[in-house]
Amino acid sequence: MIGTDVAAFAEALPQGGRLAGLDVGTRTIGLALCDAQWTIATPAETIKRTKFGQDLATLDAFFAKQAVRGLVIGLPLSLDGSDSPRTQGVRAFARNLSVLKRPILLWDERWSTAAVTRTLLEADASRAKRAEAVDKMAAAYILQGAIDALMR
Repeated sequence: MIGTDVAAFAEALPQGGRLAGLDVGTRTIGLALCDAQWTIATPAETIKRTKFGQDLATLDAFFAKQAVRGLVIGLPLSLDGSDSPRTQGVRAFARNLSVLKRPILLWDERWSTAAVTRTLLEADASRAKRAEAVDKMAAAYILQGAIDALMR
């Protein structure tokens, strides 16, 4: 199941379970996790992208180790809400990731990187620290938005 419908995603996970958030970039994938009760998302790690087969194996191992039951993938829509070439790439990534047999929720992430970058700037994080943290923090921001919607 891949979609944008929060209710359908929740139905695909009737017993809840741990979720992973993904901020899929062209060079990295930020990962975040939430608890099985869907209360809080935390940044986990950032992986460097390689070939899809290697990325898939890395993600599969991470999801298995963390007992992840569902995935929330940030969908980079244009500011007007339409698809962009980058959106198409993320949709294709999600379709390819569906071989892992976990429900996938595509979540609007238009403001995630900007919000996280602003937070890091306010914390006076150096450019190097921001570069290291922004992807996994954006994944947590995406995942938190989704779990907040799931709990309404």
